[in-house]
Amino acid sequence: MNIVVLDGYALDPGDLSWAPLEALGPCTVYPRTAPEALLERARGAPILLTNKTRLGRQALEALPELRYIGVLATGYDVVDVVAAHERGITVCNVPDYASVSVAQHVFALLLELTNQVGEHARLVRAGEWTRRGEFSFAATPLIELAGATFGIVGLGSIGRRVATIAQALGMHVVASRRSDAAASFDGIPRLDLDELFRTSDVVSLHCPLTAATRGLVSAERLGSMKPTALLINTSRGGLVDSRALRQALDAGRLAGVGLDVLDEEPPGADHPMVDAPRSVITPHNAWASRAARTRLLAAAARNVQAFLAGAPTHVV
Repeated sequence: MNIVVLDGYALDPGDLSWAPLEALGPCTVYPRTAPEALLERARGAPILLTNKTRLGRQALEALPELRYIGVLATGYDVVDVVAAHERGITVCNVPDYASVSVAQHVFALLLELTNQVGEHARLVRAGEWTRRGEFSFAATPLIELAGATFGIVGLGSIGRRVATIAQALGMHVVASRRSDAAASFDGIPRLDLDELFRTSDVVSLHCPLTAATRGLVSAERLGSMKPTALLINTSRGGLVDSRALRQALDAGRLAGVGLDVLDEEPPGADHPMVDAPRSVITPHNAWASRAARTRLLAAAARNVQAFLAGAPTHVV
């Protein structure tokens, strides 16, 4: 079966090999696919792989040969899974390939907010240490994390790794829970969302983007947070109301944010968070270590192999 990768550049900017997929059949890899080129490139292929190229109902209805969609990510909101199910198209994702890398990135963002290592290094290069004539100086407040409450929204694979690191730093970890869930699990207290936002010193988001979670970090929840609190989002940008977040930062109602994702990617020049104060924003690359991308490519190939063998895995 012909295999078409619609947008392989993010996964492989040139340092990996597509051999695991090429071994399964004729394989065409496009670095990127614009919406107007989608149908031409996908037509006739029973197997499509996508990262961020959207496959909505209209596209799926125009591709009668399509039998399998492999999402080169854990999140699969780029695919209309309801329409795919109606047409008998199998959709599979790749869970857990980037848990280690994303958890590491969470604390890269958090530590930059609390210690401002990048800013102090810049000041040293600019000669500020020499000009001050002191053996030590701090241009911003330095925040100790031990003893602080770390709230995790979504205690899946990544959330659990983040919890372990936070605990190693001496933080008190709590996690969100559904109304019918246990009040504690694995020694981690479970709080309802509103209480978690109200009582945490750091809130870190690790849940998928769904109709229920879109805008989860609303103006009301931001307003309930401690003015000294920090927000970290390495999950999906749509979880956060960007305009409300910018307003909270401008008004000093939140100490800082560390974001690896935005609700518009790439952001326009007028996006409210591009020049937001007290923010550290990275370009959606928490997942993109070479080790994580290698695992992703291998797992995506195994998913296709399993589908071809009649026993698909990681079906969403």
